[in-house]
Amino acid sequence: MKPAEIRDMTPEELTRALEDTRRELFNLRVQAQTGQLENSARIRLLRKDIARIMTEMTARKQNAL
Repeated sequence: MKPAEIRDMTPEELTRALEDTRRELFNLRVQAQTGQLENSARIRLLRKDIARIMTEMTARKQNAL
């Protein structure tokens, strides 16, 4: 997910995207533990997406104050 896409999201969309990304990361971690994971690089990308989303949420909270 690109930073520009994240900036254009509404707060509700950000929350939903964060939940979906965390759920997908959990599923990939389970697959990694059971030896079923095919693309291990996807875990790293999801972790970065989560960080980007959380950074945007924090920035919006600070701007609201």
